[in-house]
Amino acid sequence: MRLKKLSDQVIVITGATSGIGLTTARMAAAQGAKLVLAARAEDALQRLESELQTFGTEALVVPTDVGSKEEVAALAKAAVARFGRIDTWINNAGISIFGRLEEVSEEDSHRLFQTNFWGVVNGSLEAVKHMKKRGGALINLGSELSDVSVPLQGMYSASKHAVKGFTDSLRMELEKEGAQVSVTLIKPAAIDTMFAVHAKNYMDVEPKLPPPIYAPELVAEAILHAAQYPKRDVHVGGASKLNSVGGFHLPRLFDKMGETTMWNQQRTEKPSRWGRKDALHSPDNSKELRQREGMGNVSETSPYTQATLRYKPLKLALLGGGALVAAWMLSRPGTTTVTNEGVGPLG
Repeated sequence: MRLKKLSDQVIVITGATSGIGLTTARMAAAQGAKLVLAARAEDALQRLESELQTFGTEALVVPTDVGSKEEVAALAKAAVARFGRIDTWINNAGISIFGRLEEVSEEDSHRLFQTNFWGVVNGSLEAVKHMKKRGGALINLGSELSDVSVPLQGMYSASKHAVKGFTDSLRMELEKEGAQVSVTLIKPAAIDTMFAVHAKNYMDVEPKLPPPIYAPELVAEAILHAAQYPKRDVHVGGASKLNSVGGFHLPRLFDKMGETTMWNQQRTEKPSRWGRKDALHSPDNSKELRQREGMGNVSETSPYTQATLRYKPLKLALLGGGALVAAWMLSRPGTTTVTNEGVGPLG
């Protein structure tokens, strides 16, 4: 299967106004792609459109709630009406909730799934409908939590498991049919975005992501690579691969590690702000377009991910074996960091 180079592509990106989506949009624009950008925040979309057009990018913005099947269909229709086709569709929009599962309301849980899971379903089925005609790439954002789970983000973990199951099944069905559509699942580790700021918070303190933290540019690079070269899935950050391999082969050990480390590593010492706003039910209306939150010690490179994008399956298998050895080493008393990417007990 051959995919177009970015400069020849029309790319749809959901969740395009912050974090990974914003980073991907800017990097794709710099490489000459035509962009169709979707998010709920219309003002932020307009600011992004103006920014990109200043640099000569052809961009169309379409306010969209991905949880609405009708709005996603309208997004695809607008893309085809403007550019005549869709070459790559990136389902990036997502949100989280921090809190014990027993405390999270049913309404909030449903809203998270409406965005994280049904948003991917809506976008994927609409994209495939259009790309079957001439081929293309469907890229879904999963997570390291597509393969393992953590406490305090139970609904987010469940939604990313669901995204993985849906994406894998859709890929098999398309391959069986002979459709020339590449389907990729991206599995980032913790990323320095507005993730914790936008999340709904049930805790008595402000949430944070556990280390190691990686730069959003690494995820954008993986996404744009998959838009040009078919990949089944890509772990962004060595911590993501470590958790996937370790969680599969040593599930009880990783359960215990999560129980031991994931409470404090997701809680700051700052009391939860009174009247704290989140982006679960409505978009962030801040005036800034922010790729990063600024979490401090952020890994700007990932040797493992770069190897994933370059190497063939045999070498990747050897790297995966190394990750399993790392997981075993973590079970030894006093061992906390095992790779040059700073992988801790669970990232």
